[in-house]
Amino acid sequence: MNKPYTTIIIDDEAPARVGLQNLLSEFPETFRIIDTAKNGFEAQEKIERLQPDLIFLDIEMPECSGFELLEKLSKIPIVVFCTAYDQYALEAFETNSIDYLVKPVKLERISKTVKKLNSFHHNKTSEEILSVLKQINSKNEVKKMTSITVKKNDKLIFIKLDDVHFFQSDNNYTNINSESGNYLSTESISNLAEKLPDNFIRVHRSIIINKDHVHDIQKYFNSRFIITLNDKKATSVTSGRSFNEKIKNWMNI
Repeated sequence: MNKPYTTIIIDDEAPARVGLQNLLSEFPETFRIIDTAKNGFEAQEKIERLQPDLIFLDIEMPECSGFELLEKLSKIPIVVFCTAYDQYALEAFETNSIDYLVKPVKLERISKTVKKLNSFHHNKTSEEILSVLKQINSKNEVKKMTSITVKKNDKLIFIKLDDVHFFQSDNNYTNINSESGNYLSTESISNLAEKLPDNFIRVHRSIIINKDHVHDIQKYFNSRFIITLNDKKATSVTSGRSFNEKIKNWMNI
């Protein structure tokens, strides 16, 4: 029997790391988790030092993306990408060198990865893998984040972005107001602003709204707007002056 793959999980969201670790623990004969990393810089140091057989890698991370991390490595291990975006160049991930998981990752999808690894021959060089990644990066695919993961008590909860009314910063955390209730994310409002799809717009330094949940908009003094949402509380949000042009462009005025 072959030894399990020594594995490092790399993701900037703590709930995602914990969730994936729990899923992989169901396959101890395939994966032996030796560490986790919360960003590309930490991951680079751990990969170079621990030399894992396999990494589960989030593509979209602030400051150093998954692709940028791989370009820094002297030797690239087997890579299984994890991302909340579902429109990357999937065909490029269907090679025998890498696999691709869309968040939220399910147990049955990990089972397919295990089957793939069982018939896997890691004969690709780092240069060949980087060539594939450059092809992926060069494609102007529309990125679409479809859900966000939060931890509540001992559970991981997957919230559909379509159900989110607005995000509001709370120091280094972010409150999520959604159809199913309010949640707290460990991700900052700035990081979310970079990841969210086009139906979300930042209207204040501390607030991002879902344009699909806007009921009405009124002009306010000092070039600001009052935006009323169609949630149960009919929440009203006052925009920041610095976001005036962005809002006007959205409304075509």
